[in-house]
Amino acid sequence: MEAPHEFSYFFQAMSNSGKKSMGVRTATNERDLAARLQKEKLLLIRATKLPIGATPPQGLSLKDEALLNEQIRVMLSRGVPLVEALEVAASVVSNKGKPVVERLREEVAAGASFSKACERVGGFDNVTRAVYASAERTGDLAGASARLETAANRRLALKGKTLTVMIYPAIVLVVAMLLLTGLLVFLVPALAEQIRQINPSLPWYSEVVFSLGEFLSANKLWMLILVFILIAMGVVLRQALLGVFTALLRKVPGVSPLLLRVEMSRFFSVMAAMTKSGVPLAEALGTSSGVISSPALRAQLERLQTRLVEGGVLRSLIEEVDELPLATRRLLMAADRSGDMDSAFDSLATATSDEVEQRSGRLLAVLEPTMIVAVFGLIAPLIVAVAVPMLTARTGPS
Repeated sequence: MEAPHEFSYFFQAMSNSGKKSMGVRTATNERDLAARLQKEKLLLIRATKLPIGATPPQGLSLKDEALLNEQIRVMLSRGVPLVEALEVAASVVSNKGKPVVERLREEVAAGASFSKACERVGGFDNVTRAVYASAERTGDLAGASARLETAANRRLALKGKTLTVMIYPAIVLVVAMLLLTGLLVFLVPALAEQIRQINPSLPWYSEVVFSLGEFLSANKLWMLILVFILIAMGVVLRQALLGVFTALLRKVPGVSPLLLRVEMSRFFSVMAAMTKSGVPLAEALGTSSGVISSPALRAQLERLQTRLVEGGVLRSLIEEVDELPLATRRLLMAADRSGDMDSAFDSLATATSDEVEQRSGRLLAVLEPTMIVAVFGLIAPLIVAVAVPMLTARTGPS
């Protein structure tokens, strides 16, 4: 059953004291909007659907997912019913995640299984639903929540390290570009006229920089409009731009191995959670390969899953997945012989997470001086264009 899409509504509501309020909320329909406002002790007066299209069901953030599974693990292990555990979880997640957990509680209270409730509410990935469904068959929902909590925390840590590596150079370059633009718009035009009076024979590069600065200064409004258009296009096309940016990063020597290790750690964490919950290996591979964005590795894992379904044996097929390191393949072969795949996936997740931390630290150490050189490379032409005419004027004949 596919979860319903939500729409944005502009609403007017009234509190118990008679105070009126307005705002914008998302809901599947006006009845759903009224029910959500009623939980906040607000009575819906009128609502208008905004013409911005339907939005897909929103899931929990990684942090909220970890908090939800933590509460389920703690409460169920102490004998607290699932409905009450979800009520407690709704009080600790973020405001954005609270409606999702409350709808989960309502579905479970109405008699639905937890995995079915996750499917109806929407926003939960296939991995999470598969682990919950398997845990319900074995009666170990608390254990499954503990494994999903561990996987979510690992992904949070990996996300933090990756963002640090990716955002640091982006922030430095954006600041450098803003500084360069400010100098070109406000400082260069003021200096250009004075320098032309001192030295009429400007070098060609100085003339180019001065002309660019004067053009930007004379068309500040149009430049501002262009910036807003580019930002708007970036927001609309952010998924496509992110895909292009990621594809380019995969070709950078120092970044490509880091991205691959990040995906491997995420994959092994998911596989550990699923196999420990009793999900068959072939089914777990089919679901977990969805977290891999590397085309080559994903294709090899999907081929491995197909061969396993056809009756193949992991220890004889894993050698074909040459995108994985040799040591990883040997460890999985040994684990398949001993029948201890879940522990192998767990240890591989930990090992690759540690490797990501080491690689990200080394990459940051390289990026810091590289960014300094890049910033200097942006500012240096402006400095040269201003300084050279002044120096040649001073040393030239009077």
